[in-house]
Amino acid sequence: MAKRVFFSGRVQGVGFRYETKRIAMGYEVVGTVSNLEDGRVELCVMGEELEVDDFISDIRIESNLAPHILEYAEETIPSSELNEVRGFTIVR
Repeated sequence: MAKRVFFSGRVQGVGFRYETKRIAMGYEVVGTVSNLEDGRVELCVMGEELEVDDFISDIRIESNLAPHILEYAEETIPSSELNEVRGFTIVR
């Protein structure tokens, strides 16, 4: 399963991407995280459904990033979009 998640709020300039990468190390997922020009952060992640959902929940609810997130939008994407991704990477 693969998902794209957009986080908005105070999500840039607070170490969001680096903390997301650190959290990813605890899950069997691969993906990317990047800052967008409009101030949001984009997360693309792939793995088993439970791992992906738990990883996203950890970021949204359990992590020290949670207070910075005002809104998020999640969508399922084709796994083929992440077939070339190895590990978890900060893109931009």
